[in-house]
Amino acid sequence: MAPLLFPTPEAFALDFHPIPFRGDPTALDNHYLPRRGKAGPSVLSFFAQEHDSRVLCYANANLTRGDQAGEAMRFVEFWHGITGQNPQWLYFDSKVAPYPELSRINQRGIWLVTIRRRGAAVLRRLAALPARAWQRAVIDTPKRCHQRVRFVDETLKLPGYSGLIRQVAVAGLGREQPTLLLSNNLTESGRALLVRYAGRNRVEDGLGTSVNFFHLDCLSSEVRLNVDVDVALTVLANGCYRWLGRHLRGFDKAGPKPLYRKFVETGGSIEVQSQRLVVRFDKRCHNPILREACLDRDGPPIPWLGGLPIAFEYSQT
Repeated sequence: MAPLLFPTPEAFALDFHPIPFRGDPTALDNHYLPRRGKAGPSVLSFFAQEHDSRVLCYANANLTRGDQAGEAMRFVEFWHGITGQNPQWLYFDSKVAPYPELSRINQRGIWLVTIRRRGAAVLRRLAALPARAWQRAVIDTPKRCHQRVRFVDETLKLPGYSGLIRQVAVAGLGREQPTLLLSNNLTESGRALLVRYAGRNRVEDGLGTSVNFFHLDCLSSEVRLNVDVDVALTVLANGCYRWLGRHLRGFDKAGPKPLYRKFVETGGSIEVQSQRLVVRFDKRCHNPILREACLDRDGPPIPWLGGLPIAFEYSQT
């Protein structure tokens, strides 16, 4: 699918999402379903969200378990094919790409931040480090519960990864064991990398919105291509709501649900005139925001409406 246009796209958060299948047992792969707390037959989908605009700009649900490891590089190739450049940053968890794929991303000159799984040997080594080996930092993100953290910044060698990679072990995030960040960027501070990876939560929020508002988990089919089409339409719908929010003053960060309730789910009437199609909105308290946005100004003719342009009018009574 063609991407939405962004001012300066730099960073993307990547994540997988299994869409459960509720019919009879099929040949679909079993994936862990968080809402059920167990694995079950499901269609694995992959999403990429542009970091600043929070727009879901890429989706692929035509995946098998064997395709999972290379999906991050497929997104890179997709983005390079339509923009002529690679993403600058990628944020993802440990399930998205194994170590050899991290090496391929590094060879493309793309910065990455990901999570490393906590091995017992790694945890024992960190626990044996002296207190002076840990640096302290304050993550002053608004509304963050755990702001004072400790971290160890080091470089190491990973199996399947060409060259050295940076590991930042962070304690004090509210978990019993340290969180292990991996990055191929050797210049940014450990605190900056932690702040960058914290932004990956936005893709999880975006997927939660797709599940709760766009009913992503209800796109149930044992044919992956059917689900892939539905997922693509969900991404387009998400982009349309982000476009609407950016044009409404004070609602640029609003989610689809409040936008739908306050601006889309409204009554009115439609009049087809000889030169235009007039949409008259019933009187509502949020109409002044719509009027200020001038969404119908300089609107092109709509081919599937007989070539008529759309004009908005607002009821005064």
